[in-house]
This record gives sequence, C-alpha cells and structure tokens, in this order.
Amino acid sequence: MNVIREFLRILNLQTAIVISLSVIATYLCILYDVAVELPTTLISVAIVFPIVFSINAAYRRREEALRAFASLKAHAVALFYAHRDWVPNDSSEHQSRIKELIIRLLQAIQKSFTSDFETEADFQRIYKLFSQMSGSMEKLRRAGMSGSEISRANQYLRSIMIDYERMRNIFVYRTPTALRAYSQVFLSAFPVLFAPYFAALSTKYFLSLGFLVAAIYSLVLVSLDNIQDRLENPYDEIGVDDVNLRIADQYREILTSEDEN
Repeated sequence: MNVIREFLRILNLQTAIVISLSVIATYLCILYDVAVELPTTLISVAIVFPIVFSINAAYRRREEALRAFASLKAHAVALFYAHRDWVPNDSSEHQSRIKELIIRLLQAIQKSFTSDFETEADFQRIYKLFSQMSGSMEKLRRAGMSGSEISRANQYLRSIMIDYERMRNIFVYRTPTALRAYSQVFLSAFPVLFAPYFAALSTKYFLSLGFLVAAIYSLVLVSLDNIQDRLENPYDEIGVDDVNLRIADQYREILTSEDEN
C-alpha cells in the first residue's frame, strides 16, 4: 500500500493534461491519416536524459544537505557541552544561554529554508544569532575557561557557520534554469510531436495500441518530471524524501544539564 500511495503522490494535474493531449493528438492524427514512423530514441535524447540528469543532480544536493545539517547539529550539541562541562565554576547561566541560542538558530534555519524564497531579514537574523554565540564564548573566557578550550569552542561555531552556508547554497542555487526550461518545453511539445508515431502504431497493429502507448509514455515522462520537481528543493516539506528541519523541540530535550540526565 505504501508503494501505491507514494506513486499516486507524484501524479498531478500536469499528468492528466499531458495524457489527455497525447490521446487527443493521436486521435486527430488517426482521423486525418497522419501516421509517421519516428525514432523513439529521440524521446530519450530530448526528454528522458535531461530529466534523469536533473533527478541525479537534485538527489546529490539532498545528500549534501543531509550531511551539512547533520554536521551542524552535532557541532551545536558539542558547543552546548562546552558551555556545560568546561566552565570551572557554576555553568548553569552559560548552558542556559547557549541552549536558547541554539534552539533559536534551529528555528530560524527552519523558517528560512521552508519559505519559497530567502528573505534578507531571515539571513540577518541567523547571523545575529551567530554573533551572539561568539559573544557567549567571550563570557566563558571571563568565567575562567582556558584559552585552548575557548579556541576549540570557536572551531565548533565556525563549523556550524560553514554548514549553514552549505545548506544555504543548496537552497539558493537550484538545477540550471536553462536545463529545466528545456525539459519543460519538450515535455509540453511531446504529445503533438509524437502523435503521428502513436497513430502509426494504431494503423499498423490495432486501434487502441496507439492510445495506450501514448498514455503510458506521457505517464512515465511526466512522473519523472514530477519526481525531479519534488527533489529540487530538499527543504520545502513537499516530497517524502525532504530534509526534516523541524527539530527544535527534539533538541530542546537533548540540550540538558548533567543534573537533568
């Protein structure tokens, strides 16, 4: 049932439109006796290859986003532990401060990346949190933490910032626009361009074959395009394979003091 449900998720209005156009165009070609044998390899070169290339590129971007987000979360927890465990005296003030900053950072990242477009306000908000985290390290210095430990904690913050920028690049820079436009144009033109070929199948074999092949080709090609579209933005929470950014509450439980463990 899960397989069927996930397959149905990639069907949309575009699927119905392209299938309908293919069937109607095939019918008109049969009606007006326009039947031509066309090389089916043209479909692979003009449509399938660009879409599959885009799917592979989108999947690699998703994997890169997962690696960057995993690293960001791990370094954020390490930064919290540094505030909790490395301060010579009472660390409750420091760990509460960094915990709140980390939770706010996770919430800000989620808000920024699940939007349709990045706003300057979201970007500035995240870097303001980074600045506050850096200031938190200076408070650790005044609390008696050694210079080497401060340096290591700053390395954690640096890694968090690098991972955020990697995730941001994936969000801002998508599949090449020209390649996407090319695929869309040929996918839209496909029902008309290949209708004479489907009509030839009906003429050569039996009537329903041309309509059946036209519908199957359309279903496969549009489904591939929809898969690519769902993978395009790994943060938009539309596809089942998207990166889950709603983790602030989960990490609020992880970032605890030793007494709470």
